[in-house]
Amino acid sequence: MEPSVVSHLSNENEVSNVKQLANKLSKTTVGHGDVGRAVLKVPKEVLTGKYGEDSKLIYDLQDQGGELLSLRYDLTVPFARYVAMHKIKTIKRYQIGKVYRRDQPAMTRGRYREFYQCDFDIAGEYGPMLADVECLRIVYEILSELALGDFIIKINHRRLLDGLFKACNVPAEKFTTTCSAVDKLDKSPWCEVERELCEEKGLPRETVDQIGKYVQLTGGVDLVDRLEADSRLMEQESARIALSDIRLLLAYCDSLGISDRVRFDLSLARGLDYYTGVIYEAVLTGFTYDPKDTHAQETSNSVTGNNISSSAKQPPKSSKKKKKQNKSTSHAELDDDTEPVTSAEHLAVGSVAGGGRYDGLVGMFDPSGTPVPCVGVSFGVERLLAISEAVAATRSEKLSTVPRPTETEVMVAGAHKGLIIQRLECCRRLWDAKIKATFSHKNHPKLLDQLQYCESTGIPLAIILGDGELTRGVVKLRVVSSRAEREVAYDTIVDEIRKELANLQAQ
Repeated sequence: MEPSVVSHLSNENEVSNVKQLANKLSKTTVGHGDVGRAVLKVPKEVLTGKYGEDSKLIYDLQDQGGELLSLRYDLTVPFARYVAMHKIKTIKRYQIGKVYRRDQPAMTRGRYREFYQCDFDIAGEYGPMLADVECLRIVYEILSELALGDFIIKINHRRLLDGLFKACNVPAEKFTTTCSAVDKLDKSPWCEVERELCEEKGLPRETVDQIGKYVQLTGGVDLVDRLEADSRLMEQESARIALSDIRLLLAYCDSLGISDRVRFDLSLARGLDYYTGVIYEAVLTGFTYDPKDTHAQETSNSVTGNNISSSAKQPPKSSKKKKKQNKSTSHAELDDDTEPVTSAEHLAVGSVAGGGRYDGLVGMFDPSGTPVPCVGVSFGVERLLAISEAVAATRSEKLSTVPRPTETEVMVAGAHKGLIIQRLECCRRLWDAKIKATFSHKNHPKLLDQLQYCESTGIPLAIILGDGELTRGVVKLRVVSSRAEREVAYDTIVDEIRKELANLQAQ
């Protein structure tokens, strides 16, 4: 594997940024009472048959003993196996780890072959839609905390899609391929999806026309009312059950204060084989970016949840610069668009989180076939980081969502040659006080180089040691961002640094 293609984190600063953003995500999930867990490589048979058409993207390996292994495609299937192996009946967990795809990377879109994901899952038998709505609340909290602009959380139900396709006379063996075509509506007009269903999937024109009347509908409770009044659809038991679930879920969303960000969207047809109930994905609507420079651009459309009526979607107007919205096809895969992008195109940043209910997956790994209901959501860590940086650039400010490359708080710098012992003693004093400090390992570092290092790595403060100042029992305390300096007594540097750090944090 070429490092430039597979491992896109090119330096320690980028690695640190990813880890800090991952920590921010984990703090939100920990607040919902879950526990962390780690998983490594898995046997090939564990992943086989779980991802449908996306199975071709799994990296297969063979160890020295001849056992066929695979790099994990997502964090969900290994988690389900873990639950089955340990006979776990209830658990909340979050996990941050790397996953791997034999995909065509597109770094400007935040799609890679090796990348970090953050998953939150709830396993266990609970009241209908209670675990599901908590997952939606976590998505809401994280995207609100990151302040990346307007977003919506699309929801749908796999059993509703099954009932809908059956009502439209789609053969059962074509449900999966029909789903994959419908899921392209987030980036393609209906006329293109319609052509694919007729010409490539071989569905009759009448069937396709009926599908089109449904899958272009979006809304909230009003759409549930409209569908429940559809006698043909209500003949399907799966559709009746699904609409009851959606109605309850929307009511719970209102109780948790997130209903303005949730939209019932019949075009959402996530592609993995293991989903059994509610499915959802979060989409940023407030920004687009140019793949040539990755700078986000704020757009005027502010689309939120149930303000959208249950009307058919209009196909996008044609233009020289065609907007495309990245497709999200699985709990784990946040982008499956492999078409080339010209530098002139401006893209919606698309899906940043996705998930759903997978009640049958654990039972696949249990010898007795005992099911454990599960629901979860997945975030692409590097994708969120890339968007955060792009948003910060377009706003001409440094957002709190873009972490600095290091957690070091103070650089102990020497103003003159030598001063090695003095720098070491000063660092010891700060380390003893649990202040994160560092110093140059050169014998005679230049002061300018030391201060520039602070600026490039985001170290907020510098203690500058000089011969004359040390003779007088003082040092200089420098605020790196403003370059303001003041003398402080050497014996009080711990207190002075803590005060300055508190002031900076309050700004």
